[in-house]
Amino acid sequence: MTDSVRYRFTKEERLCHKKRISSLFAEGRGFTCYPFRIVWKSTPLDVDFPAQVAITVTKRSFKQAVKRNLLKRRIREIYRLNKHLLYKDLNDREAQISFMIVYLPKTILKSAEMDTKLVKALRRIGPEYDKFVKQIEEGDTFRHDTAD
Repeated sequence: MTDSVRYRFTKEERLCHKKRISSLFAEGRGFTCYPFRIVWKSTPLDVDFPAQVAITVTKRSFKQAVKRNLLKRRIREIYRLNKHLLYKDLNDREAQISFMIVYLPKTILKSAEMDTKLVKALRRIGPEYDKFVKQIEEGDTFRHDTAD
């Protein structure tokens, strides 16, 4: 482990405020990078981190809480180990966002497959932010929902 990369996932990095989560779904932008849907919003944060995240698995897909918790634990661990990629992108852009990771499939995928897909989704947030900034500069306020 190097000094510049910290593999911790602290309370300040978690998105817990109900108002922020509801505004995220009301006003946020999103994209799908199967098996995940990322819903994000550019937000000034009161913390030293460039991003706050919440992770969710739908009750409709997994009735048993044990399975939902297993998936959330796996996603949280993958995020914890790879968040430095996202932080580097956001720090280069001087951006702060809050976002939510939504697990879409109705089956439990292998951790290795989830890992590669989540890394792909995290790398995509930076270019999506650039598109958002470009649209704001051009005065286009229409929200676009893009898929892979």
